[in-house]
Amino acid sequence: MDDAERKSEQDEKQEFPSPETLLPESTSSAQELEKQKKALNDLNDQFLRLAADFENFKKRTARERESVAALANERFAVDLLEVLDNFERALRADDLHLREGVMQIRQLLVEQLGRHGITPIESLKRPFNPAEHEAIVHVPSDETEGTVIDEISRGYRMHEKVIRYAKVAVSKGNQRDQEA
Repeated sequence: MDDAERKSEQDEKQEFPSPETLLPESTSSAQELEKQKKALNDLNDQFLRLAADFENFKKRTARERESVAALANERFAVDLLEVLDNFERALRADDLHLREGVMQIRQLLVEQLGRHGITPIESLKRPFNPAEHEAIVHVPSDETEGTVIDEISRGYRMHEKVIRYAKVAVSKGNQRDQEA
């Protein structure tokens, strides 16, 4: 038997499925398709719930951050109100005790700021540092060049972060030494 005869014999032996034999298979395919649709819908519902939960989480954390900031501001304001009360008392005092009262109020304010992590930047007689200082003017002086010789406006840090740069006058050095 040659190949052509074998092929025709196999074709005759091979039966094509009847529609009846296809029906259970297609029913199982339809059932499988329904299962996959249900699984897809379940996953989609899960995704939508997760997305909604995440949005709620973002809103809740934003509210909590605002609440913490408001509480911190409130504490700071209460401390400053104590300073304001002392200023009002000082204004009612006689002129003889006014300077002493203002000095005490200044000290109280410095302490209140310190409790909130706000500290002054020491600048005088120190090398100019652009991370802490803003040079307003360069002037000749007996100090070495680049030394802060005057503080026009004090700088402040809050927890190691500079919140206001010190405005300073910086030495150019002694002009007579440079000319010689």
